[in-house]
Formats: sequence, C-alpha cells, structure tokens
Amino acid sequence: MRIMAIAIAIVLAALVSSSVFVVRENELAALFQFGRVVRTDFGPGLHFKIPFLQDVRNFDRRVLTLDSEAQPYLTSEKKDVLVDFFVKWRIKDVARFYTASSGDPQIANQRLLPVVRQALGKEINERLLVEVVSGERSDVMAQIKETSEAAVADLGIQLVDVRVMRIDLPDAVSESVFRRMRAERQNVANELRSTGTERSETIRADADRQRVVLVAEAERDANRLRGEGEGEAAQTYAKAYQQDPEFYAFYRTLEAYRVAMKGKDTTLVLDPKSEFFKYFEDGK
Repeated sequence: MRIMAIAIAIVLAALVSSSVFVVRENELAALFQFGRVVRTDFGPGLHFKIPFLQDVRNFDRRVLTLDSEAQPYLTSEKKDVLVDFFVKWRIKDVARFYTASSGDPQIANQRLLPVVRQALGKEINERLLVEVVSGERSDVMAQIKETSEAAVADLGIQLVDVRVMRIDLPDAVSESVFRRMRAERQNVANELRSTGTERSETIRADADRQRVVLVAEAERDANRLRGEGEGEAAQTYAKAYQQDPEFYAFYRTLEAYRVAMKGKDTTLVLDPKSEFFKYFEDGK
C-alpha cells in the first residue's frame, strides 16, 4: 500500500507540474493544442494548461536588434555610397510571429532585412547625397521605418527604430573626394598666403614711407634748430666783439691755437712774423 501511495503521489506531482507554467516579465507565451496556437494573451505569472494535450512556448518580449553589413546604394545624382544600418524590433503578435517564422528570430531577421534594404535604397535613390547625410536624414529614417513596418505586418513584429550608423563613400570615390578637398584647402591656403604677402608688403611700404617722412622732418627740424643756434651764437659773438674787440680777437686766436695744436706730434711751419703768432711777441 505504501508503494502504491508513493506511486500515486508521483503521478499527481507529474500531472500538477505538467499542468502549470510560468511567464516571466520579459517573456510572451503561446499556448498550443495539437500544434495549433489557441491562446497568446498571457500576462506575467503562473498559468495552467491541460497536461499532455496542450503545450506552451515562451518568446522574448524585449527589443531585438537586426544589424546589417554595409551595402552599396546610389543617390539621385548617381553617387555610390556604402550604408550601414540597424533595426530595433519586438514581437507584437505571437501567433502571427510563430506562423511566419516558426518562432525563430533569425528567420524573422532574414525576412526583415531585404524589406528594410529595399526601402532604404528607394529613399536614397530619390535624394541627393547632402540630403541623405544632413538635414533630411531623420525624415529618411522615419519614411524607411513606416514603409518597412507596413511590408512586414504579416511577420507579427513591430519596428521600434531604424537607424543608419554610417554612410561612407567607396574607396576610389573617397580618394577622389579627399584629393578635391585637399586641392580646395590648398587653394584657400595659397589665397590666404597671397593676401598676407600683399598686406605685408603694403605695411612694409607704408612703414618705409613713414620712416622717410620722419627722417626728413627730423633733418628739417635739426637744420632749423642748428641754424637758429648758429644765428644766436653769431649774435652772441657779435655782441661780445662789440664790447671788447681786442679780448674777442685774443680769445679767437687761443681757440685757433687749441685746434691747430691739438695733436701731440703736430708740426707747424710758419713765418715767425706771421699774424698767427702776434700774441707771442714781446711787449704785446
């Protein structure tokens, strides 16, 4: 009897364990009966099912990511660009998602990827490169999201966001663009250098002109002051001469002696009767 009781307890425990299932906060659940989805509206918590007849499969309800490798596209002016994008999506309708992809996110990504690429190519083909990479970029992403979401409605998913991570030019085009940018920068540098040289020469010429003017004005003022000084000196000499002509003549002669005999080895060959030595004569 004891063994029978234990067996019955084990069977009951197995029935109970197969009759309940748990749905976590980050999960969605689908209830299957004979391989067909019969219910999907399970909230987080403990739920019951008919053992052996019904089965439950849980799915991730969090936001999933589709990351695409860079693909070439053509803009409206026929310029090649390499675009790298990603898509954020989540399961919206569990039954439809399971029917369309067997509940496999990888299969859903494989179906979603060409849809987004086609929508992205269409938007880029209708715009200039500058419009794609600048002001209209957010509008482009919004239009791609709207178009793609309508195209994958049968997948049972919701597109949360579509974003372009990077837009590059092919290597050959990039090198051409870099060469053009380098040439443009070189032209700007040459223009600035030429302008600087012109301004430098203008400033230098103006400085030279001012220097010539200042020197000429200084020489003019110096000559004027020199002339005024010499005039005052002449007047002073004249007044001194008028007061005592003899002393003035003596003073001027001494000055002449000082200038003439300034050097140590000075030799003068003059007539002793010369007027130059009249103040050396006796009795004078």
